[in-house]
Parts: sequence; C-alpha cells; structure tokens
Amino acid sequence: MLSINWPVILGCGLIPMVVGFLYYNPKTLEPAWMKSTGLTREDVDGGNMLMIMGISFLLSCVISMMMVIWTTHQFSMQGLFAMDPDFAAGKGPMYDTFQDLMSKYGDRHRTFGHGAAHGAFAGLGIAFPIIAIKSLFERKSWTHIFISAGYWLITLVLICGVACAYAVK
Repeated sequence: MLSINWPVILGCGLIPMVVGFLYYNPKTLEPAWMKSTGLTREDVDGGNMLMIMGISFLLSCVISMMMVIWTTHQFSMQGLFAMDPDFAAGKGPMYDTFQDLMSKYGDRHRTFGHGAAHGAFAGLGIAFPIIAIKSLFERKSWTHIFISAGYWLITLVLICGVACAYAVK
C-alpha cells in the first residue's frame, strides 16, 4: 500500500512561505501588491505574524496533502478496490494483481515534471478563477489579480512537483 512521506509534506508546507518571501519582497512585487490592496507598511507590520505564519503553514500543509492525492494517481487506483473486504485486508487475487501492477507501473508518473504540470493546471484552472472572482467582488484591480494568481501558480507548480516526486513511498 502507498504511504505518505510526512517530512516531505511538512517541507512542501514551507514552499508558500519561501516563495512568498521572494515574491512579495520589497525589491520585487511588494510595492505593487501593497498599492493594489490599499495596504500601507503600517498595516502590514501591524499584524500578528506568528499567528499568521503558523496558520499559513498549517493550511499550506493541507494544500500539500491534497496535491499529493491529486498528483499521485495510484491513490485513485487504490480507491477502486478499497470497498472489497479482501483487498482492504491485504489479501486475495485483486490485491495480488494490484500489487503486481503497482510494482511494474506504480512510479511511472511520480516525477517533478508530472507534478509541476498538475500544479500549473491547478494554478491556472483553480486558483486563478477563484482569486479573480473574489477580487472582482472586492473591487480589486487586475494588477492585484495577476500578482496574487502568479504567486499561487508558482507555488502550486513547486508544491505539486515536489509532492509528486517525493511524498509517496
């Protein structure tokens, strides 16, 4: 059976913070982002950063875990048979056949590139529309939408690439 490599999930949880540190740096996109949100330096510095970073890390780990399931197709394969009592108990002909197939083909799509492609699809097909819809109702500019969506596109490409390549044993 597949098992999760939890240190990789925790490491993937750090990816949004590292990307955010670089992406929203005062020398990169922070000035444009602050202008697009209407925030000032005082607003940004006034938050409880320990709480914000702690909750962000936990939520990033949730995203990472979900991306492992999405990018590692073998989880879907296991789900096809999970209701069979023999398969769930790790015995029987279906279980043996599944294990044989997994040993031959199970890691075929577990690469950084495969995961990165999933991340690009998630960034463009899920994150961008959600951010755009939310931002339009909040009356944010397209600059804000593209800055925020760009961050999540880069972040999801990296999370999915790493998670797909390393998070499943």
